[in-house]
Amino acid sequence: MSELRWYNTMPVLFLEGITDRTQAESLVRAILLVEIDQNETTDEPDAWYDHQLIGLAVYRDGSEIGKVLRVEHLPAQDLLVINHRDSEVMLPFVSQFVPLVDVKSGRLEITPPGGLFEELGGNDED
Repeated sequence: MSELRWYNTMPVLFLEGITDRTQAESLVRAILLVEIDQNETTDEPDAWYDHQLIGLAVYRDGSEIGKVLRVEHLPAQDLLVINHRDSEVMLPFVSQFVPLVDVKSGRLEITPPGGLFEELGGNDED
């Protein structure tokens, strides 16, 4: 990579060896692989990289109920995809529902809205 610029809130990546529009257009839908420093942290107190969240144990009311599988980045907000009872539950990644993220201890606490983690019929004991 030679440079990253922002144009109208959109990132534009300039790559070494790509010198004209035709070459650049040949890379549309290309997959970009980036090495990540697993020890890298952000300077912001409430900001995390996806790789820091994936695998964290998810706790609700003091009990572990699952693990973070991935983070989905949507236009309105980010979602945590949590493995819960062999299914995937998507939880908005907002402080109201995720009041505590502790990467060092490998856990996060959630206070989800009612019904999100309960089975239909109300037989859930979590």
